[in-house]
Amino acid sequence: MRYLHTMIRITDIDASLDFFCNKLGLKEVRRFESEQGRYTLIFLAASADETAGTNSRAPLIELTYNWDPEEYKGGRNFGHLAYEVDDIYATCQQLLDKGVTINRPPRDGNMAFIKSPDGISIELLQKGPAKSKAEPWASMANTGTW
Repeated sequence: MRYLHTMIRITDIDASLDFFCNKLGLKEVRRFESEQGRYTLIFLAASADETAGTNSRAPLIELTYNWDPEEYKGGRNFGHLAYEVDDIYATCQQLLDKGVTINRPPRDGNMAFIKSPDGISIELLQKGPAKSKAEPWASMANTGTW
């Protein structure tokens, strides 16, 4: 068995691609539209997986946009997505600078949580050992839920 992708239903393609691509840094590697099924599938890969993602060898995020409006509740109930990052503090600062709320700051130098425009929790984990505790992160409070 091999992990293939995580599917997330989205309500706004532009807002979701802005978040996942422009802010989080993922790359669109495939797109499929079904007029008969009335949906669009957009597959995203992390930058280190971009080449493998184009030939289905890397884990991907599948953004599913249903053309007929639906209301999605409880985006957190499936769990969360998790990405390993080279520098948790630099990544969180870049996201803050782009207007992304850090719901659970990396107080421990290891883990942070943010949310997508549709309320999907995303865990960011420090690659390798945790970084030393540092301000402003060490004393930053949680914001909302994560």
